[in-house]
Amino acid sequence: MQDVSTLVAQAREGRPRAVARLISLVEGASPQLREVMAALAPLTGNAYVVGLTGSPGVGKSTSTSALVTAYRKQGKRVGVLAVDPSSPFSGGALLGDRVRMSEHASDPGVYIRSMATRGHLGGLAWAAPQAIRVLDAAGCDVILVETVGVGQSEVEIASQADTSVVLLAPGMGDGIQAAKAGILEIGDVYVVNKADRDGADATARELNHMLGLGESRGPGDWRPPIVKTVAARAEGIDEVVEALEKHRAWMEERGVLAERRLARAAREVETIAVTALRERIGDLHGDHRLSTLAERIVAGELDPYGAADELVRGLTTGT
Repeated sequence: MQDVSTLVAQAREGRPRAVARLISLVEGASPQLREVMAALAPLTGNAYVVGLTGSPGVGKSTSTSALVTAYRKQGKRVGVLAVDPSSPFSGGALLGDRVRMSEHASDPGVYIRSMATRGHLGGLAWAAPQAIRVLDAAGCDVILVETVGVGQSEVEIASQADTSVVLLAPGMGDGIQAAKAGILEIGDVYVVNKADRDGADATARELNHMLGLGESRGPGDWRPPIVKTVAARAEGIDEVVEALEKHRAWMEERGVLAERRLARAAREVETIAVTALRERIGDLHGDHRLSTLAERIVAGELDPYGAADELVRGLTTGT
């Protein structure tokens, strides 16, 4: 058992090993997880969380690395949560993103962590919300969350980030994707990366057309900007940072940032509660209560919904 208070104090001092151990406790669903979250609670709520998502190959890792450089020039501490595919053998992260961001490895103002999806859908790891809290409490000013790159259904990041950045690249089928629902509807900022390639202007035009067909916006509503970049050469990255800061200022002015964070906290509570209920229901296999309810359903005395209501009442009251 590790001393949580000591780890938290060391993480606040910027010690990467302490941050790593705290995130490992989160990922491993340690028995100390509740103690960790309780210790971190008063220290969170200060970091600006930016989510970066997009199809594989659009340059998410390169763009993330370039954003780290830009924010470090501003003197900000940066945390990076890079969600990688799971290894089919060990179940761990394949660490591709961390390798591509190795230029920041020796910077004490940057913390980079790869997390495995471990079969979780939506582009994030199941422990991502708690890992974000660890980085927030550790004093990061900006947290960049890079999703795994699963494609059109990768929309979970919108519920975890303050600002969602959707990256596209010309010549990768994104022109067709622009007409579809899903990932391209969640962006607060759109980035057309690899803009030195043919078709970049066309991709930007199609995106602009898609946004024009979207929901009607009133005066003062946020209209997502489209920024063209060549992340490998850091071209356009300052414009992306500027767009992010404008979106943050707009959210703060209108109270949207507080609303998003409240909704995020509510979803965390709901997810934890539902997970706990699932675990308790899983423990009921072979239990007399479940078999009794099943018998009553087969006998026509009770419908499945009524049985589920009785089961939930029993679980919550302990009867």
